[in-house]
Amino acid sequence: MISVVLPVRDGLPWLDEQLGALAAQHCDEPWEVVVADNGSSDASVALARDWAERCAAMRVLDASARVGPAAARNAGVMAARGELLAFCDADDVVQPGWLTACVAALGRADVVAGTFDLSSLNGVPGSDPSPAATSQLGFLPAGLAANLAVRRTAFEAVGGFDEELFVGEDIDLCWRLQLEGFTFAIAPDALVAKREDSHLGSLFRRALAYGRCGPQLYRRYRGRGATRDVAGAVKSWAWLVVSVPRLGQVGVRRRWVRAAGVRLGRLAGSVTQRAFFP
Repeated sequence: MISVVLPVRDGLPWLDEQLGALAAQHCDEPWEVVVADNGSSDASVALARDWAERCAAMRVLDASARVGPAAARNAGVMAARGELLAFCDADDVVQPGWLTACVAALGRADVVAGTFDLSSLNGVPGSDPSPAATSQLGFLPAGLAANLAVRRTAFEAVGGFDEELFVGEDIDLCWRLQLEGFTFAIAPDALVAKREDSHLGSLFRRALAYGRCGPQLYRRYRGRGATRDVAGAVKSWAWLVVSVPRLGQVGVRRRWVRAAGVRLGRLAGSVTQRAFFP
């Protein structure tokens, strides 16, 4: 069996679309969906329970004992029945064949990262799917928990997601797995349409959080080979400066807000972590 763990905290209005996409999955392997609610204050739980009444493979779990996506995912795994685990997010949309592709990829690797459609949900011109895997900090490849699958034996061997991390916990998990000898691969057919924040304030806050996790990961793994790209940071800051006159263009403005959030987050994280990572 493959268990999909879906962490949720105030997932409206997008949760309904994701649950519908999951309920419509066809897979030869037995499957289930565990919706792990991390203390929603909106109607997410009621919506998820309504879907569970209509879809026998779906159930809802109270995962509010500890706040954070890592804690919610770990709680979901504890309640899950599958020997294979898949993870996705409430505001994205898994595409047809996603579960089948996850199962197939786990036949050749212990942890696999799928690909993202970055255009269809964001009102931008279509583009080729982008791999979820990235080589962060000049180190090992890693996938995002918005489209990730792993064998339970491997997941449990490294203790699951680190609940001290509120961002970057997926990269940390992939690195720990590989450092323990587990294999990583890309699942090109496991496609998820990824939604971007539509409000600039939310986009900036999320980018700021991602930026903060960079120094934290660097501090943890610099002794194992993680590096910092100072030249790349200088180029990014230079682009932020020279792009100011073009902020009236919507596309440039969104890129600028995202890049500024990441860079400012990295500076703030460098201070708190006492590890310079610009």
